[in-house]
Amino acid sequence: MATITKRDNSYHIMVSCGYNSRNRQIRKCMTWNPDPGMTNRQIEKAVREAAVLFENKVRLGNVAQTGATFADFVERWLDEYAEKQLAPKTIWRYKQFMERILPAIGHIRLDKLQPIHLIEFYNNLADDGVRNSDTWVIRPALLEKFKVKNVSVSVFAKKAKIGETTLRSILDGNPCKRYIAERMCDAMGVTMTRGFKESETRTNLSRRTVQHYHRLVSSILSTAVIWQIIPDNPAKRVKPPKAPRQEAKYLDEQQVAVLFERLKEEPIKYQVIVKLLIYSGMRRGELCGLEWKDINWQKQTISIRRSSQYLPDKGVFTKDTKTETSDRTIRLPAEVFDMLKNYRAWQNEERLKLGQCWHERDRLFTTFDGSPIFPETITSWFRDFIRKTDLPYVSIHSLRHTNITLLIMAGVPLQTVAKRAGHSSTVTTSMIYSHAIQSVDEMASDALADILKPKRVGVGG
Repeated sequence: MATITKRDNSYHIMVSCGYNSRNRQIRKCMTWNPDPGMTNRQIEKAVREAAVLFENKVRLGNVAQTGATFADFVERWLDEYAEKQLAPKTIWRYKQFMERILPAIGHIRLDKLQPIHLIEFYNNLADDGVRNSDTWVIRPALLEKFKVKNVSVSVFAKKAKIGETTLRSILDGNPCKRYIAERMCDAMGVTMTRGFKESETRTNLSRRTVQHYHRLVSSILSTAVIWQIIPDNPAKRVKPPKAPRQEAKYLDEQQVAVLFERLKEEPIKYQVIVKLLIYSGMRRGELCGLEWKDINWQKQTISIRRSSQYLPDKGVFTKDTKTETSDRTIRLPAEVFDMLKNYRAWQNEERLKLGQCWHERDRLFTTFDGSPIFPETITSWFRDFIRKTDLPYVSIHSLRHTNITLLIMAGVPLQTVAKRAGHSSTVTTSMIYSHAIQSVDEMASDALADILKPKRVGVGG
């Protein structure tokens, strides 16, 4: 039962919710103020009604924890939901988002968070970004020291426990997080103040990125509603800025032929990586997770069972594929398996050269000593490679788009394409590759016109 206590011109209403694990009483409280001009009898009746309504809300779980801020709930959400339900890389990305979210709205009480708070935050992101002072850029002295020592990027990245792409970005003068700067300084044997300086830049974010922030905030608040901590989700009443739909970038048949020709000048490992991505349409992480036992030489199939990823605090690690439908087996042309046989022979030669220093992991694609390859190494290499060609600039992920687009335009049924791609449904495929479907529709229209074109009938004499 609610307890009512008069305090000057207001009333304090308290409802007990039992005891916690430490045997401490859990209380929910509110303050009720009478309207001006109410008589004592009216006040007495109104405050009792307010107490009953408040108690009912508490019993139904529609009252937020007193004083709990958005930041407080985020900590609980990460611990009780995200760490148990989400993939490590997803959690890592969300924590990066929090570096902008929490300084902006983290201090606001969860039950006081309003749509206007979110609108102001999104506008700030879209205009100038929320300044994040915890970014650092390398000092010229440390950069010069790195160049003088002529340190290998791959060797130093492994020593500092950071990605090669990240290291190259830092050496190019781009900002990085403090913990990454500290790892570089430790590996180089210098202090943080001598190696790096704090960045003063602000980051403008695209509308699409602002949408990602909105989806994360809305997801967190939806969980708070499901857990009956707040009655509704204020993010549901906010529309983030619209972002233009971006079509998937891909190479056409002629461009793929040019790509294959240019690959002949590259190391065999990267030749196989690029060709396998185009032939299979698998994701980068799936390719990095491939093991020799996943290949069925007789049936000419490859089974995709795992994904290899990298995080700064975990290094390279293996996880399950993206979704249940991502775990799949696909058949590939005979020339792919001829290519893989040649590549395996080359890898065996490398293994023999290193002897006991080789790490037996059964992975198709490795570092020089047999350890699982850094996924970002492939991305970085392909970026440099494609810039040396006269082909349009595409990313490593565009090779997956190329595979799927070419299959659709060749008339392969959408259901088959979706299954090979590891999509959960054909809806996903049709949304991403609407450009290819439109082209196929136009081809079908032209074909139908040819079929139904009136034929001139000869006149007998």
